[in-house]
Amino acid sequence: MDFDLSEEQSILKDSLDRLLADKYGFEERKRHMASSDGWSPEMWARYAEMGLMALPFTEEDGGLAGTPVETMIVMESFGRALALEPYFPTVVLGGGFLRIGGNDDQRAEFIPQVAEGALKLAFAHTERNSRYDLNHVETTATKDGGGYVLNGAKSVVLHGDSADKLFVTARTAGGTRDENGVAVFMVDVAADGVSRRGYPTQDGQRAAQVAFDNVKVDSADLFGNAEDGLALVREVVDIGIAALCAEAIGVMSGMHELTVEYLKVRKQFGVPIGQFQALQHKAVDMFVATEQARSMALYAAMMADSDDLDERARAMHAAKAEIGRGGRVVGENAIQLHGGVGMTMEYAVGHYFKRMTMLDVAFGDADHHLRALAAEGGLSAA
Repeated sequence: MDFDLSEEQSILKDSLDRLLADKYGFEERKRHMASSDGWSPEMWARYAEMGLMALPFTEEDGGLAGTPVETMIVMESFGRALALEPYFPTVVLGGGFLRIGGNDDQRAEFIPQVAEGALKLAFAHTERNSRYDLNHVETTATKDGGGYVLNGAKSVVLHGDSADKLFVTARTAGGTRDENGVAVFMVDVAADGVSRRGYPTQDGQRAAQVAFDNVKVDSADLFGNAEDGLALVREVVDIGIAALCAEAIGVMSGMHELTVEYLKVRKQFGVPIGQFQALQHKAVDMFVATEQARSMALYAAMMADSDDLDERARAMHAAKAEIGRGGRVVGENAIQLHGGVGMTMEYAVGHYFKRMTMLDVAFGDADHHLRALAAEGGLSAA
């Protein structure tokens, strides 16, 4: 199997890497993080000019017909730069709901807006007691004439404070943890009864608590099946997991490169500490963990659009488990080899470590996915 990038993919990677190297240094990132938005609207506009927002959508819908491999390229570059912009919730998750669950009218209305960078989206699914279980939905959607009325609350909505519209999971029937009876609605954040409280997360990103108090939505705001929306949610989340795995590779590569450079310049007993064999072994462990994780991220990207639901789920469990394990190896060694400076806000490696920690817990940490993979019978089903 050929894992080399095509000419178009290489151009995409080189162009984005140059843009981020020129415009997204560590000091620039700190300024973006401290701004009122928590990210850079200027960079958001540049991403749109490059076509990154249109990347995963079909040409018929106004996109560039990119594959999960192109998404992987973008997310890895964002991970290396520790980019703060809401690309993942808008294009990967929100775009996934539009591509897979949207009807002709919904795609025609919203995809061009996303492609232009004019519409920002977020996925509101986590609840106070749900942990990693997508089927745990307490928010209710009660039928009301030709539409529904939403009541409930969602936690840790990634970039929910800057989104224009939210994809919300709500229960139309059944009990709190039933697999059936979950629907997905697109809700305008300006609708009556929607309230948001935004806050920074530990890795410098943004999130929000969102509450719904008798929020009226039309049947046209429903995406997919009102009784079986969980299948759509799982497919979009699998796409999201593959993208997060790619971002993690960028984060791990950034930590490894910073650490190797630090070992070359930091001196102890009159010599660079990189000359000590025990520290060289630690750096090699970081490299091996990164490359093993890269292989699994490639596998996840290849499986992200698979029609075999069971095989795709096993692939995502395996990739997320390996990424979490490898990310911990790389992160802990990076902090240890840097010493005290690695824990400061003034140095980049600590920010990488925090981002890696958040990537591990997003949509289930390594232990969660390892247990799920074991329950499925392993990566290759018996």
